[in-house]
Amino acid sequence: MSELIEPQAPAPNGHAGGDIAAEDPAGRLTSHEYGPQGHFTTHFDEPSLDYAVSDTKITETTLEEMRLMAARYPQSRSALLPMLHLVQSVEGRVTPAGIEACAEILGLSAADVSGVATFYTMYKRRPVGEYQVGICTTALCAIMGGDEVYATLQDHLGIGNDETTEDGKITLEHVECNAACDFAPVMMINWEFFDNTTPERAIELVDQLRSGAEVRSTRGARVCTWKEAERVLAGFPDGRADEGPTAVGPSLLGLRIAQQHDWTAPDPEHMRDRPGEEER
Repeated sequence: MSELIEPQAPAPNGHAGGDIAAEDPAGRLTSHEYGPQGHFTTHFDEPSLDYAVSDTKITETTLEEMRLMAARYPQSRSALLPMLHLVQSVEGRVTPAGIEACAEILGLSAADVSGVATFYTMYKRRPVGEYQVGICTTALCAIMGGDEVYATLQDHLGIGNDETTEDGKITLEHVECNAACDFAPVMMINWEFFDNTTPERAIELVDQLRSGAEVRSTRGARVCTWKEAERVLAGFPDGRADEGPTAVGPSLLGLRIAQQHDWTAPDPEHMRDRPGEEER
C-alpha cells in the first residue's frame, strides 16, 4: 500500500487537516494524530470559523433566496441546513457573514447557527476546491481497496486529508460510508458516485478534472463544480436529476430474485386488516 501523507498542522485561520489516524507500513497508528493526553483528533477539534474574513459574496439576491427557503417550512428554522449549503454555493465555505445572514432571517442567534455549521462535516470552514473528491474508507470499502485508492491519490496529488491542491481544483478527503457497499470501493466527486474504483481509475479521473475534461459518474449525472452541487443541495434543481442510471447491477439483485419467484409486496388492503399493536 502507498504511504499515507500526513495532514499538516492547522493554520491559525484554518482547520485541522485530518481526522483519522494514518498507519505506517507495519499497520501502527502514527502518534502525531493524537493531541494532549492521547486525545484522538476529530472534526470537532478543528478551530471554529475564520472570523478574520470580513468580505462576502452574499448579495441581496442571495438573501431573497434565503427568505424563500425559510418560507417553505412551517417552522422557518427547519431551513437552516439547506440554507448553509446555499451559503457555501456562494462563499465556497461557511463564513461569518453567512452565519449572520442565516441567523437574522431565521430569527436565531449566531451561536445557534454556528453550532450547526461546525457540527456537520459537509459544512466547510475553509475554501473547498472546484472538485471535492471523497474516498470511502469505512470497513467494506477499505477491505475492497478504498484505503489503497485514498493513499494513491494522496501520493499523486501531494495533499493530505481535507487539503486542496495548489491549483485549487481538487480537495481530497476520506468519508465515512457512501451508502453504496454493493459497489465497493466507492469514490464520490461532488457527491456523484464512481463505483468499483481502482487506484488507476481514480488518478485518471482527477487528472481529467484538472484538465477541464467532462467527467460522468457511473450512476448519475455529469460532474458539476462543488459550488454548483452545493446549490442543488440547497434545493435549487439544475436539470441534471434524470441524467444517467440511478440503480443498477447489485442494487437490483433483490428485485430480480423477487421477479423470478413471483414474489410481491403485501397488499396494502390486507395490511390494513391486520390487528394493531394495541389489539395484540
